[in-house]
Amino acid sequence: MQGNEQQAYDRGITIFSPDGRLYQVEYAREAVKRGTASVGVRTEDGVVIAADRHARSPLIERDSIEKIHEIDSHVGVASAGHVADARQLIDVARRQAQVNRLRYDEPASVESLTKEITDYIQQYTQTGGARPFGVALLVAGIEDGQPRLFETDPSGTPYEWQAVAIGGSREDIQSFLEDEYAEEMDLEGGIELALRALASVNDDGLDATGVDIATIDVETEQFQKLSEEDIAERLEEFELGGEN
Repeated sequence: MQGNEQQAYDRGITIFSPDGRLYQVEYAREAVKRGTASVGVRTEDGVVIAADRHARSPLIERDSIEKIHEIDSHVGVASAGHVADARQLIDVARRQAQVNRLRYDEPASVESLTKEITDYIQQYTQTGGARPFGVALLVAGIEDGQPRLFETDPSGTPYEWQAVAIGGSREDIQSFLEDEYAEEMDLEGGIELALRALASVNDDGLDATGVDIATIDVETEQFQKLSEEDIAERLEEFELGGEN
């Protein structure tokens, strides 16, 4: 009987179950868990976002696997979950960032931009004939000279973090971050922590072609992606590379 009741309530996003749950939102969270992991780390000097983008096949062009995106010169996003859903939300964020520059002649704040994204996400948790977005985002940037790091949830809820993981093996990576994070670390320390966090759930080590890293530092307030060579150097320095 209980199974039949759940089946009835999970058919539509606009119907709460008797215990106050929206099953479609919970299923969207499960879709996020099936995605490869992304990690964000906030430091005194800026914000680091890193993502596992390993390919399912050696025949896939690595550059076609996009996990980290520039939203504006001072804001970047990392995703976990359905890539197509992520691209839709990234387009929303980019449009809003440009609207803010045109309307107010200033960059959008990271917090307001995150809330614009989550407001858009939330609409799809109460609209008949639609489904929630099966993706979570890490929104990182500099706001008034201060680094900010937010997570978006398929329910449309924003959370601010010092360090956070989304996607597959989130619980294990988050536990690692809670043990290893230090507020006084610099940007380079944030890069090391992000890489070590991803490596903590990868028994084979990391490969430079399967990791994306971007930083936004307080001094320049510029989004910058690390090159494959820079990532390879750090993996070697931190002894995190896989066996060749």
